[in-house]
Amino acid sequence: MKKYYQPEIETMPVEEIKKLQSERLVKQVQHVWDHVPYYRKKMEDAGVSPDDIKGIEDLHKLPFMTKDDLREAYPFGLLAVPKSECVRIHSTSGTTGKRVVAFYTQHDVDLWEDLCARALTAAGATEEDTVQVSYGYGLFTGGAGLHGGSHKIGAMTVPISSGNTERQLQFMVDLEASVLCCTPSYAAYLGEAIAERGLRDQIKLKAGIFGAEAWTNEMRTDIEQKLGLKAYDIYGLTECSGPGVAFECEAQDGMHINEDHFIAEIINPKTGEVLQDGEKGELVFTSITKEAFPLLRYRTKDLCILNRKPCPCGRTHVKMCKPLGRSDDMLIIRGVNVFPSQIETVLLNEGMTPNYQIIVDRVNNTDTFDINVEMSAEMFSDDLSKVTNKEKELVAALKTMLGIQAKVHLVSPKTIERSEGKAVRVIDKRKLYGV
Repeated sequence: MKKYYQPEIETMPVEEIKKLQSERLVKQVQHVWDHVPYYRKKMEDAGVSPDDIKGIEDLHKLPFMTKDDLREAYPFGLLAVPKSECVRIHSTSGTTGKRVVAFYTQHDVDLWEDLCARALTAAGATEEDTVQVSYGYGLFTGGAGLHGGSHKIGAMTVPISSGNTERQLQFMVDLEASVLCCTPSYAAYLGEAIAERGLRDQIKLKAGIFGAEAWTNEMRTDIEQKLGLKAYDIYGLTECSGPGVAFECEAQDGMHINEDHFIAEIINPKTGEVLQDGEKGELVFTSITKEAFPLLRYRTKDLCILNRKPCPCGRTHVKMCKPLGRSDDMLIIRGVNVFPSQIETVLLNEGMTPNYQIIVDRVNNTDTFDINVEMSAEMFSDDLSKVTNKEKELVAALKTMLGIQAKVHLVSPKTIERSEGKAVRVIDKRKLYGV
């Protein structure tokens, strides 16, 4: 087996996994109690002490942590080791107000890179591969995580970061990159650029690891066709290290959560009640091996489903589905819950490009709902009547999916600005008015 496939861990019987989690949880709770006054107070307010936590069956007794807690405790309030033991920080992107800052000891970095190495190995990467890391570097965790994971498996790493598409394509061709790591929206953009330049036959990619933003299986198919690779999902968040918390195997049917490092729960986002495997709810993570920044019962706001059905790959760690939306990114338009992922599914099923933008506004106390969708070059060359008919078809398909009518505007190719990082899919102008 390849170096970072670890059968003694990844195929561990479920009861042994739970036993290991219990042992690590008890130690982690004591660690947090002893070294994080902020969290100790939360536990005291909830009437819980370390003595109450005997194993994972007691996890539900602990209070939740949220991003509001992280902002309130900024910058050092949740640090569980002396600052002198920290070797790195990362920070979340796209937040308002105070940014969330996560701290890492060298041990934390080593474990995180192990997790990313597992993800690369599951995608078929070995020391024989060239891994082009086109995630952003810096405070964002994407570049650093996959960079470290690539080193762990002994692959040649191209730390190119995002942007500068001409250089991306030059290195991809000249260095014969075989694995691409970036956001799915940037992968789609690179596929588009490759087609325009007639480079498809010179691209040697076999696999791609794409994360950091929501994407659908329809978009996966589009990327695989454009780039000629197998596209794998990866999940992570800065608060729990970064990418590598969970990853897809060759089955491409959910992401295995690294349960030797994280305990996953699904809760009712309104009541906090813990739900059973197979039920849809909000994903909650507890970090059981992190030293510097250990979070217990952290509410991710991602909506998904967990399942333990046997996987063809042999891994026994629980799988999470692709996030089905985010409870905090959900749009409420005229009283209807709308997720961007639903819109993307409809557009791609209708043969449209993955380049779109949702614009929500409020006029005369009524929500407006517009979707700009970029046409392909072939569609753009069609007569106006065909374009108008397609807009009507999309309006009908979206209403069937969402239960609400949107105005669809088919726009010229290249009209919507391309993203080199996370795509800006939603512009909610109502936020400007404080509504």
